[in-house]
Amino acid sequence: MTDTSTPRTRRDALANREAIVEAARTLLATDPNASMDAIARTAGLSRRAVYGHFTDRDDLLRELIRRGAERFNAVAAIDDDVPAPVALALLAGRLWVEAAQVQVTAAIALDDTHVAQTAAALAPLRARVRAIVADGVHTGVLRRDVPEPVLARVIEETARAAVSRLDADDAASREIALRLVLSVSGLSWTECDSVLSAHPHLLRAVPSETH
Repeated sequence: MTDTSTPRTRRDALANREAIVEAARTLLATDPNASMDAIARTAGLSRRAVYGHFTDRDDLLRELIRRGAERFNAVAAIDDDVPAPVALALLAGRLWVEAAQVQVTAAIALDDTHVAQTAAALAPLRARVRAIVADGVHTGVLRRDVPEPVLARVIEETARAAVSRLDADDAASREIALRLVLSVSGLSWTECDSVLSAHPHLLRAVPSETH
């Protein structure tokens, strides 16, 4: 079928789609149950226009999850040449910064309804966690009493719970999240202290350095 739309029409359609996504992100930050009608009003579009881009609310949520996953996977692509506990803490800290910007959307993405889709979208991130775990187990700095795939999954679930239950804007909550991730990976609370004390950048707003 021939595409008869003009470049301007396509630009307008793309702009409308972006307006819908941004309106949904904004509204969901304060109201996780925001309706499609409310999203349409915030975007300055008709209800019909919104449904021209997304078949239903869940379709729109899937788009938000996909975009969020892209950002998280980009964070996971950073390959730090550091011991596994520090690598885990760095990854958790960077993800915490991203989640803080879209906390409600992140919580929706990690709820029981959407977690399967989110897990699939976050395949690169999950692979990075598994690689860190494998390195840590093989070098003896992470626990070896649990099979590596199980340990990686437990770390994922711990991070999921932290994002869903803790205040992402609170520095103390962020430190708790890092400690939880390190603890389930096999470190004692005193070893967690040592890691965080030796690498204070882990608790800064954007932990982008390793020294």
